[in-house]
Amino acid sequence: MKPEIKERIEAINRGEIPRGYKRTRAGIIPSDWEIKRIGEISNIFRGASPRPINDPKWFDESSSIGWVRISDVTKSTKILRETEQYLSQDGISKSRLVEKGNIIMSICATVGKPIITGFDVCIHDGFVVFENPKVNKDFLFYYLLKLEDTWKKYGQTGSQMNLNTDIVGNELIPLPNVEDEQQKIADILSTWDKAIELKEKLIEQKKEQKKGLMQRLLTGKVRLPGFDGKWIKLKIKDLIKEVNDRTTQNNQYEVLSVTKNGIVPQREQFNKQIASEDNTGYKIVRRNNLVFSTMNLWMGSLDVLTTHDVGIVSPAYKVFEFIEQNINPLFGKYFMLSDYMIRIYKMNSEQGASIVRRNLDMDGLLNTIVSVPPVEEQREIFKVLQSADDELTLLCSELEALKQQKRGLMQLLLSGKVRVKC
Repeated sequence: MKPEIKERIEAINRGEIPRGYKRTRAGIIPSDWEIKRIGEISNIFRGASPRPINDPKWFDESSSIGWVRISDVTKSTKILRETEQYLSQDGISKSRLVEKGNIIMSICATVGKPIITGFDVCIHDGFVVFENPKVNKDFLFYYLLKLEDTWKKYGQTGSQMNLNTDIVGNELIPLPNVEDEQQKIADILSTWDKAIELKEKLIEQKKEQKKGLMQRLLTGKVRLPGFDGKWIKLKIKDLIKEVNDRTTQNNQYEVLSVTKNGIVPQREQFNKQIASEDNTGYKIVRRNNLVFSTMNLWMGSLDVLTTHDVGIVSPAYKVFEFIEQNINPLFGKYFMLSDYMIRIYKMNSEQGASIVRRNLDMDGLLNTIVSVPPVEEQREIFKVLQSADDELTLLCSELEALKQQKRGLMQLLLSGKVRVKC
């Protein structure tokens, strides 16, 4: 970055007005930019929902008109290319149709997530659409994206966070008067989006490759070079042994939670500790211990602690140590999370009062016979799978770096602190 640009950014951050800039209601911006309300530069309409929403007559799998849910939007980077559900003609008539190429944005629960429709869709009342914008569409999209944290502050807190068309329409947006500048800013940010999308696709490909590798290696369908002996049949109780060490004082160790991303500090998962104020009597988990919830085991809610030497979990969890003469703990992490084992967990779980939570037949599970390779082969399988994990970790770090770079560019370009040549 050129010294003069760096000095300008630092001056604006201090609240000083550099030459060629002015102070406005939206902050310090270039003198040749203007301030508009979003409602002045685009028509904003809220979606509509057919009722009752669970009536099958509103949906048609053969339809080409997508029914946008927030889960569809959060899976996309910039362009919405598919939805999980599609509306029938009856459903379309009760919703709001949005043609391909329009910007929509979520205004309920997960507020402020914009996306550009890649095909004709319908939106419910948890979204708004920005029609006929008087500015460059891509520029508007990126500015809405920049406002995502702002919307969360404005959201009306009831049963869930939500916005309305007045709040959205009254938000101020600084605009370059020259459309070429709007386009060039959008083009630069689009370059980062393309890089992010390519990296995300690569990560998904690597995840699928790893899944296939686990399926082949952990069932013996493919053997590593140098190993051809028979696998050993053992009961699960010969692989793991329950441990029941408990804390004797409050906050003896950090409180942990088992999540889809592994065992993590509870504060990190929920942005706060939700455990009891007095966690005396919580179960102690040590490195390489297996932890799971009996009610959610059938969904794969389990993991092996590898990131901490020790921690504590709710007494509702089961904690086990591996019997290392039969199973290597590092191999055990992959084995216990394999599709092969998930099927066994499901076989030993019966639906209870809740569809999600199921009652585990612990005796049945522990007495189930499984096949495992000799310990020496287990170590080599672990090395292969760990290598795949290391590659994924590196790719995820690269993805996060791209996202951070894009966020930084958005702050600089969309505020005019850094100008583009037209």
